[in-house]
Amino acid sequence: MKVAVVGAGNVGATCAQRILEGGIADVYLVDVVEGLAEGKALDLAQAAPLVGHSRRIAGGQGYEGVAGSDVVVITAGKPRQPGMSRDDLLSVNGRIVAAIARQAMAVAPDAIFIVVTNPLDVTTYVVRRITGLPRARVMGMAGMLDTARFRTFVAWRLGCSAEDVSAMVLGGHGDSMVPILSHATVAGVPLT
Repeated sequence: MKVAVVGAGNVGATCAQRILEGGIADVYLVDVVEGLAEGKALDLAQAAPLVGHSRRIAGGQGYEGVAGSDVVVITAGKPRQPGMSRDDLLSVNGRIVAAIARQAMAVAPDAIFIVVTNPLDVTTYVVRRITGLPRARVMGMAGMLDTARFRTFVAWRLGCSAEDVSAMVLGGHGDSMVPILSHATVAGVPLT
């Protein structure tokens, strides 16, 4: 299996690391910043003997290494600055993910696309429109993230392990998300 991660910043590099260390797939990192994807790929490749995986990783600025990918993860985009909402990023990040989707689709038309770039709900829709793929092959990764954050905050507040917290967040990834307190439990005990 092969996963292309477009965007070699903190989120993209961490995603690549987890994929490699889990033995899930070979990884190709892409970034527009010259040398960034190659450098991160080299760091991750050199860590392989220490963490015990045999997966391959490479990186570059071009999309030739994306060819044949089973999954394309899009993490590239302008990050939020203090005081910005996720929606403030729509114009710039919408253009970025549209360009990525076109280039990746040209070389990996059978791939599943996972979008991480904010504003997530809209950028996921942009990727789906650009690629023309069915919903089952284009998804946004936030629900699990929002739920994990909620579980972590509850655990911190109560001084317990996040593994003991069962909870969920519903809604779009942004100001409209809602933590569902009525269904949250800690070690099986209802939170409310």
